[in-house]
Amino acid sequence: MKIDNTIMPTHVGEAAASATKFSQRTAEPTPGNDQVQLSAQLQDIEKKLAQGEVFDAGRVEEIKQAISEGRFVVNPEKVADGLLETVRDLLRSNQG
Repeated sequence: MKIDNTIMPTHVGEAAASATKFSQRTAEPTPGNDQVQLSAQLQDIEKKLAQGEVFDAGRVEEIKQAISEGRFVVNPEKVADGLLETVRDLLRSNQG
């Protein structure tokens, strides 16, 4: 896996402060911008939260069992790709 060097390093505190500023900025009403459409994935999460279903308990048990039996395998490339994508998303939101 090749690491993308275009990502600028940031401190965790700076990222948290930026995320807070972004959420405050997007929470303020703006004239003519009063409709919001949630993605299907977010709508599904919202329904699960309303039902009290925060996580898949069965899946958690499967993972626990796999860990205890030594069958759980972590794909470091997938983890790294996910972390890099999260950082990219945070950087994009800070630029907008």
